Amino acid sequence: MSSALTPHGPKDVPAPPPQEGHGVAGLQALVAFALEHPRLFVLTGAGVSTASGIPDYRDGNGDWKRPQPVTYQAFMGDASTRQRYWARGLVGWRVMGQALPGAAHHALAALERGGRVEMLLTQNVDGLHEAAGSRRTVDLHGRIDTVRCMHCEVRFPRADLQVMLLDRNPAWGALEAVTAPDGDADLDGLDFARFNVPSCPFCGIGLLKPDVVFFGESVPRERVQAAREALQRADAMLVTGSSLMVYSGFRFVQAAAEAGKPVVAVNQGRTRADDLLAFKLHGEVGSVLSALAAALPPLTTQG
Repeated sequence: MSSALTPHGPKDVPAPPPQEGHGVAGLQALVAFALEHPRLFVLTGAGVSTASGIPDYRDGNGDWKRPQPVTYQAFMGDASTRQRYWARGLVGWRVMGQALPGAAHHALAALERGGRVEMLLTQNVDGLHEAAGSRRTVDLHGRIDTVRCMHCEVRFPRADLQVMLLDRNPAWGALEAVTAPDGDADLDGLDFARFNVPSCPFCGIGLLKPDVVFFGESVPRERVQAAREALQRADAMLVTGSSLMVYSGFRFVQAAAEAGKPVVAVNQGRTRADDLLAFKLHGEVGSVLSALAAALPPLTTQG
């Protein structure tokens, strides 16, 4: 193994730039790394789901492609923001609600069945890892397919809310728009003031919010703790399809580096953690992960 695939030394020693790989040679290095570190803590991002028709937020340099998503404070504090959010969501749900797992999701599920995934921590909210068969999974930012009442705390399927939204706003169901990330749609120049947003059907008064962590909202502590414990048990960390620009994901790479656990990434662009990586493979995540899963024999003992 190359020395670039070993953990970095003490913090006061400058870290070497990450070894970067492409093509067959890069895949061979990734397979060798996985053989040397059989139990992986996997962190996934939006690049895992783009092949399923769900757009991502950032470009190859990690910069925003579009305006930043709505914040928790704006959603909770402004009725017009909620009208705009749910109107766009009514149209965008047609894609999100029918999205199917892609090659990357199925490959990671296969790696888990082979005993090679200690935990899969996803920053995505689409539920496609579970749909592909992954079970050792934590949805760091929640799930878009679930709606939460902020008054009585009941949770129910987003598909049920879609029926309610269409019943109250039938004309909006005929609109077409470009699909945006996380069940959103680019509806611009419309008057959202008459869009009818229902209250909770259970308590009758509660404000409804998708059961996801918005910008400006904290990730539930128990999810962070479960992920940190799994990272401690793992041999190494694999990041795939994420620029790591959001701190809630980046901090796990920091934790791995502090614990002396090597981190590798499969991504098509720059990441926030490039100086912490032992190795980065540039490539389409679905094909790379499928090849990785095919190349690795299952472990004889699964935890």
